[in-house]
Amino acid sequence: MPLPAPDGGKEQRGRVLAIGGSATVPGALLLAGVAALRAGAGKLQLATVQAVAPGLALAVPEALVLGLPADAQGEIARGSSALDQTLQCTDAVLIGSGMRPLPPTATLVQRAIRHARCTLVIDAGALAPDLRAGPGAPFVLTPHAGEMAKLSGMEKARVQREPQDLALAFARRTRSVLVLKGATTFVAAPDGRLWVHPGGCHGLGTSGSGDVLAGLIAGLAARGADALQAALWGVFAHAQAGRLLEGSVGSLGFLAREIADGVPGILDRVRG
Repeated sequence: MPLPAPDGGKEQRGRVLAIGGSATVPGALLLAGVAALRAGAGKLQLATVQAVAPGLALAVPEALVLGLPADAQGEIARGSSALDQTLQCTDAVLIGSGMRPLPPTATLVQRAIRHARCTLVIDAGALAPDLRAGPGAPFVLTPHAGEMAKLSGMEKARVQREPQDLALAFARRTRSVLVLKGATTFVAAPDGRLWVHPGGCHGLGTSGSGDVLAGLIAGLAARGADALQAALWGVFAHAQAGRLLEGSVGSLGFLAREIADGVPGILDRVRG
């Protein structure tokens, strides 16, 4: 992993912008944002619906929070000029945590693609089958098996039978790094390389765990890792944090909000 200079400050470790949440699922963005900071990012900005923005600002005092217009269902309805400016001066963007796959979400994703000048991590409701990164600028896509089935138009059972082939095919098609999440996670690069990580645990299959993983990847990208490197390190750190919680809490029942706490120590131990 890229390491900051000993006398380097927060600016050197990069800025993450996380876009997501809704009136009914505001906590997903909190989980992702805190994870980005736990991965070592220097600054955090959160963009969510205006109604929950003040509460999120209090819950994550380390972050600058931007409120966006909402629709009748409490979902982000559209972006803003302030969001566009922020997209252009950040080091990693995460979009999708706590969002549903609706037309306004797809429009917001395209807005992020247009304005961002950095690694874009796309998760949850922001995932779509028509995503395609520009040459040399891969996205990081983070579906679980159910989401992968919808993206590929195939049965979930087939995704579970043929995860490697489908991950590689989708990574090539989207020109992106694909993280197919599960107890065994497959990380496919657009150039045809594939990594298999069998080190997950059952306890990580809990609400909000994927938001934490997406935040870790965004935080590592902000620090200077490229899309593939951030994805691989994020998967590793997420799994190791789950293993730690298995030992201290139990094999089941630990919470997504607890996962990121162990990541700084995990990264330090690997580095040492």
